[in-house]
Amino acid sequence: MTPELCLHLADEAVPLWLKTEEELGEIGLPPPFWAFAWAGGQALARHIGDHPECVRARRTLDFASGSGLVAIAAARAGTLRIEASEIDPFALAAIALNAEANGVEIFVRPDDLVGQDEGWEVVLAGDVSYERDMAAAVADWLERLALRGAEVLVGDPGRAYLPRQRLEKIAEYSVPVTRELEDCEIKRTGVYRFRIAC
Repeated sequence: MTPELCLHLADEAVPLWLKTEEELGEIGLPPPFWAFAWAGGQALARHIGDHPECVRARRTLDFASGSGLVAIAAARAGTLRIEASEIDPFALAAIALNAEANGVEIFVRPDDLVGQDEGWEVVLAGDVSYERDMAAAVADWLERLALRGAEVLVGDPGRAYLPRQRLEKIAEYSVPVTRELEDCEIKRTGVYRFRIAC
């Protein structure tokens, strides 16, 4: 993760994941994806830190924002307006807390925005390819946004449902992750954009 950002995250990954997955599942809430800095989000945040011009002075959406890591990186890079969308109410609270801890303003969207187009100039999506149906719907939507001219950047460590044939890798980072949630301690993680035929 970019060292200059401060996030409220889980210290003990597996116990929190198992406990909340059980208890939240009983009442119909999703697992606590927001409590971890996943590899794709870390790569996107690093890419934005290395290339702030990709978001500077542009209206930006961080889709499926989780902890708000990518939105915070975009805000610090000088985006015109950063919106962070999430459907998990706990994630929405985490984004607000993390934005405050980093002294940035993020417009939180408690919406499922898949299929919508509000004119964003940049759309950022980290770690959205871990479940088949969701990954397919999100990829189709993101590609449509790219076709109409949005800069769409996807951060992903090679999850099973990443639509590789539709993407081109523009950067790669070695990202530290926890062995409790991933299969290794360092994930080679790509930042991608959609291949758009001219």
